[in-house]
Amino acid sequence: MDLKALHYFIEVVNAGGFAKACHTAFVTQPALSKAIRLLEEELGMVLLERGKRGSQIRLTEAGQVVYQHALTLLEGRQLMMAELDSLRNLSGGTLRLGLAPLGSAELFAPVIAKFRQQYPNVELKLLVRGGIEQTVALHKDEIELATGIIDFEDEFDGIRVRNESMVVVLPAAHELASKNTLQLSELNQLAQVMFEPEYALYELVLAACAKAGFKPINITRVSHADFGIALVAAGIGVMILPKIIAERYRVDAVVNIPLASEDLRWELSLFWRKQKHLSFAAQAMLKLVKQHLSQLESQPKI
Repeated sequence: MDLKALHYFIEVVNAGGFAKACHTAFVTQPALSKAIRLLEEELGMVLLERGKRGSQIRLTEAGQVVYQHALTLLEGRQLMMAELDSLRNLSGGTLRLGLAPLGSAELFAPVIAKFRQQYPNVELKLLVRGGIEQTVALHKDEIELATGIIDFEDEFDGIRVRNESMVVVLPAAHELASKNTLQLSELNQLAQVMFEPEYALYELVLAACAKAGFKPINITRVSHADFGIALVAAGIGVMILPKIIAERYRVDAVVNIPLASEDLRWELSLFWRKQKHLSFAAQAMLKLVKQHLSQLESQPKI
């Protein structure tokens, strides 16, 4: 059903006739009469009882039903357009963002702060979960954008936010602490502090160790990098971490030795499902992330 025809119908009823409605509907009387006639033909019912030359009209019983529903439909259309305009201009709406526990504070906090400053009326919902849980949340539409270690392949698309070298966090008194670099194979037979299995980094480290010919032993699992480093300082074991994370939580009792292996790197991405249309808020967040990355790349290397 044509909403324009319903609009014309309401104008005729409100004006009390076709002649006056021409001025409020901004259309000629013949065009107005034709639109109402076609509406009646579509519904198969007479909506208006017409006086001479259409100067006066009276609603039929069917016309009263159509008039009330037409008001509701057109009001709903106005509300819909207002909400869409709000989303388009980012004066409303919601952005659901999944954040990896590892690295989000360092890499995304400045962007989130800028997003909040620029779009204060957009509700920002943050879900902090491990990488595996985030892909599940994307499938359930619980979040729109996610961060983590992932291969895009066919299902996901995204942008690489960080490609970080890894370090081995060792007690300062450890026999390997004086080395300039470490091979992954040198960690064989050493107890390791590792993240819980729901963290993508856990599987990443396991796979790299397997490729180096060994399986980590005496694993102590943690959920937070700072606690893991504290355990290393206490002599529980060694821990493989992205350099940026290890440096942030570094304490005097440990040293960070670069890992020589290029098979193990931390590639953090911002990603989404390819088949899902991104909201205006999500597109704005992507733009800010890209701007932030561009600014970081343009900074002089020290």
